[in-house]
Amino acid sequence: MSVLSPPRPPGARPGPQASIIESRPLRNPDGSPHVMTRRAWWLVVLNVLVPGSAQVLAGNRRLGRFGLGATLTLWTLIVLGVITALLWRSLLFTLVTNWFALLVLQIVLVAYAVLWLVLTFDTLRLVTLVRVRPLARIGVTLLAVVLLVVTGGGALYAAQLTGVTRDTLGAIFGQSGPSVPPTDGYYNILLLGADPDSGRDSMRPDSISVVSINAETGAVTITGLPRDTLGVPFSEGPMQELFPDGYRGPNCGTAHCALNEIFTEVGVLRDGTALYPDAASQGSSPGIEAVKDAASGYLGIEIPYYVLIDMHGFAALIDALGGVEITVTERLPEGGGPAYAGQPADEWATGWIEPGTQVMDGETAQWYARSRYTTNDWSRMKRQRELQEAILRQFTPTNVLTRFQEVAAAGAHVVETDIPQSMLPYFAELALEAKEQPITTIELTPEDGVDPEDPDFAYVRELVSTALHPPTPTPDPTG
Repeated sequence: MSVLSPPRPPGARPGPQASIIESRPLRNPDGSPHVMTRRAWWLVVLNVLVPGSAQVLAGNRRLGRFGLGATLTLWTLIVLGVITALLWRSLLFTLVTNWFALLVLQIVLVAYAVLWLVLTFDTLRLVTLVRVRPLARIGVTLLAVVLLVVTGGGALYAAQLTGVTRDTLGAIFGQSGPSVPPTDGYYNILLLGADPDSGRDSMRPDSISVVSINAETGAVTITGLPRDTLGVPFSEGPMQELFPDGYRGPNCGTAHCALNEIFTEVGVLRDGTALYPDAASQGSSPGIEAVKDAASGYLGIEIPYYVLIDMHGFAALIDALGGVEITVTERLPEGGGPAYAGQPADEWATGWIEPGTQVMDGETAQWYARSRYTTNDWSRMKRQRELQEAILRQFTPTNVLTRFQEVAAAGAHVVETDIPQSMLPYFAELALEAKEQPITTIELTPEDGVDPEDPDFAYVRELVSTALHPPTPTPDPTG
C-alpha cells in the first residue's frame, strides 16, 4: 500500500498512482544484478544527502519519516545559525558560551551521530548486498562506511569539542562575580603574569599591566606598570585606609614597598580575608583585590576584573597555538642569571635567543619575556608587551579551531579570572572588533617620563586619560 494513497477496501484494485509507486525499482526491484546494483548506489547516496529518504523510498517508512524530520530540523538549525551569525551576533555568542546551551548541543550532536549510524546500517540492509554485483558489493559497503565516518564521526567529534568548550569555560570563568557596565567607555582588566612555585600566598606578580577595551569599538590599550614602582596610591577601599599616603611608611611590611609586593603584604603579612571578605565569593583573592586597588589608584581608572596567567603554563599555551612570531632586536640569554656580580653571561647562560624574526616555541618565548640580566626591567616590559600582542594575533578563529583541544587544555591550566560567564558574549564580540585594530601600548618607564622610584602620579593619570580619551581635533574655521 502506498504512503501517498488512502487505504482501499479489501479486494479493490489498486489505483494507477499506487501501482506506479509500488512498482518503482527502489522499493520493488525486479531482482536483476544490474537493477540491484544501481539501486544500491542510489540508496547509499540518498542516505547521506537526505538521511531518511532511503527508508521512505525503499524501507520502513516510519523510520524514514523520523529521519527526514531530523534532517529537516538540522537544516533549519543550520540556516538559523547562519542568519543569527550575520544579523544577531550577540545572541550567537550568548548561546555558544552558555553552559546549558552547550550541553543541549552536545546531546543533539550525539543523537544525530546515533541516528546516522542506524540509518546507514538499515540502508545496507535494504541494499541486499548478496543480490548486487560482486565488485559493487565492496564499493557500496566502503562508500557507506566512509560516509558514515564523515557524518556520524563528524557529529561525535563536534560533540567532543562542545564538551571541551563547556568544561574549559567552567574551569576558567566563574559563575558568580561582578557583572559591571563599562567605566568612561572602557572595560579595564588587570593582567598579571605570576610564578606560583612558592605557593599562592607568597606569590609576587612578575608582570603587571592593565588592558583597557573600548566598549564600543573593541580597541585595546595595554598599560605596563613597572613591578618595582614605589609609593603607589590605592583607590578607595581598605588599603587606602591603611596607606593614605601610598604604599610606603611604617605600615608597609615588605622589603621595598614596591607594587609587586602588595600581594605578599595582603596575602601573608595581613589578614587578607578581613580586608576583602567578598573576594573569594567573587572568584578572586584578597591579594589580587589589593593589586587591583593599587593599579586603579595608580592609573586613575576603575578596574573591575583581573586575569592571572601562570607563567609556567604560559609555555604550554604558546605551544598549543603553534608558537608566536617575534622580531628579536638584541641577543638575549636564557638561564637563571649570574652566580655572582659581574659573572659573564657566557658562563651561566643555558642558551641564547638570537636577533631576527623567528617563530618561538613556548619555552623560548618564556625566556624572551623574562630575560633581564643583560638588559633592564624596562626592556623586559617592552618585550612582554610584544609577546602579549603576538599571542593576541595568534588567536585567530582558524588557528584556535584547528588546535582547539590543545588551546583549551592549556588555557584551563594557565588562566584564572573573575570575569563572569555572563560577560563572555559581550567580550567575545569585542574581541572580534579588536582584531581589526592596532593595539596601543603605554609603558610607565623612564623612557616615557615616569620614574618608578619617584613617579609623578598626576602625570601618569593624565597620560593614561589622554591615551584612552584623545582630544577631538577642533575644526579649522578658516577651512
